[in-house]
Amino acid sequence: MTSTVPASLTRLAEGAALQAVFLDMDGTLVDTEGFWWDAEVEVFADLGHRLDEAWRDVVVGGPMTRSAGYLIEATGADITLAELTVLLNDKFENRIARGVPLMPGAARLLAELAGHNVPTALVSASHRRIIDRILASLGPEHFALSVAGDEVPRTKPHPDPYLLAAAGLGAEPARCAVVEDTATGVAAAEAAGCRVVVVPSVAPIAPAAGRVVVQSLEEVDLVFLRTLITAPH
Repeated sequence: MTSTVPASLTRLAEGAALQAVFLDMDGTLVDTEGFWWDAEVEVFADLGHRLDEAWRDVVVGGPMTRSAGYLIEATGADITLAELTVLLNDKFENRIARGVPLMPGAARLLAELAGHNVPTALVSASHRRIIDRILASLGPEHFALSVAGDEVPRTKPHPDPYLLAAAGLGAEPARCAVVEDTATGVAAAEAAGCRVVVVPSVAPIAPAAGRVVVQSLEEVDLVFLRTLITAPH
């Protein structure tokens, strides 16, 4: 977990209902979910295997260990999890080196949160090496801290990453809003006790108690997030 903002800015004004905002990265702020799938397809093609498009929904949004492990089992590829993880990260990093497209509304939302001194954390299942590369495109100054998937004992869909982010910002999970795009991330945020905004990227996600589904980040602003916290479950 890395912190980039002074502690004095990690709280909102006393009495405010919304204490912090946590944002997923791939598929939420940056349009990279397809990059991961393309990297997986290319790596397995090099190993002599063709991935079934139906597997994409299974691996999207998951931690590297789960996604890579599933693909090894599904294909029967002769490679270890550790070896595959290195190959996938290398292939993905080569892709993002050419540029990272932001999702519609991402830049505006980040600027609004920063402009109102809302404590904001980037919480991703991606590894630290990948997060740090993408932070250069997002602007590290927009985040009080970031949590990577290889920095917690259990990453998404477990609540640990969001609980760590809340603790790092001195916030109560129930007064934190999370923006996610996959069922894996939603499960993690809800297990942590946060309110969730879902912007589905690959597979549809249904609304539920404490969860609002929208079509784009362009529908999400600070007023919307504050309302999410104050609204009854």
